[in-house]
Amino acid sequence: MSSAFVRKKRIFDPSSTQPHRLSRSKVDLFLECPRCFYLGERYGVGRPSMAAFTLNIAVDHLLKKEFDTHRAAKSAHPLMASYGIDAVPFQHSKLEEWRHNFTGVERFHEPTNIKFFGAVDDIWVNPEGELIVVDYKATSKRGEINLDEGWGPQYKRQLEFYQWLLRGNDFKVSDTGYFVYANGIKDKAAFDKKLEFNVEIIAHKGDGSWIEEVVTDMKKCLMQETLPDSGERCEYCPYRELAGKTIEEICGVTRKKNMDGKQGTLL
Repeated sequence: MSSAFVRKKRIFDPSSTQPHRLSRSKVDLFLECPRCFYLGERYGVGRPSMAAFTLNIAVDHLLKKEFDTHRAAKSAHPLMASYGIDAVPFQHSKLEEWRHNFTGVERFHEPTNIKFFGAVDDIWVNPEGELIVVDYKATSKRGEINLDEGWGPQYKRQLEFYQWLLRGNDFKVSDTGYFVYANGIKDKAAFDKKLEFNVEIIAHKGDGSWIEEVVTDMKKCLMQETLPDSGERCEYCPYRELAGKTIEEICGVTRKKNMDGKQGTLL
């Protein structure tokens, strides 16, 4: 059985005084579907896992190695210079911890008693001592990369949340972050055992004003004793509902009641 279906070792307990820990991806999950978020954190029933984007991971890994070479030399990457970015890769003893998926940059949010964390791809620093959040992305599409469509808005929120995490650790952080975007070239005559990319840097001026309201709403969601509404575009909740009805009709399974005693979905 996939680990996504196994109960988490630690689910949210409304009566506990110990801080609960949530990753940045859970913020996106909550914004997409409060019900899926609630089921995962309160009952340990996560969504089915997706296949890993292994080619994207490979690009990410190679970009990190490339920029780490300049980090060690305390020099700017040529790509940074070509875009007029006055900065160098940031050196810090916790950088590898900040990059690790299960540790990341952590910020304790006292009003909600939640520890939020997220793994950054890279951090640069400018002459003013401001940290610059950098995110690596890889795709293969024709035309220019547009961060106002598709996954773009989510990527922007991701960068803004990393800025918020770092500020919560008393770092001075630049409002402007960057995406190092690798776009696979499709119009070559042959594959020839290699995939080539155009690499560009896209600036984004972060606005994290949405974060406090969202993390507060996440805590309210976790504290409630009834299932929240599902997201309007959630593909998982309708499936769960229809599958539950089908199982009930075919097998005569009694539907599980919600905590308020009303008939609900099969969980």
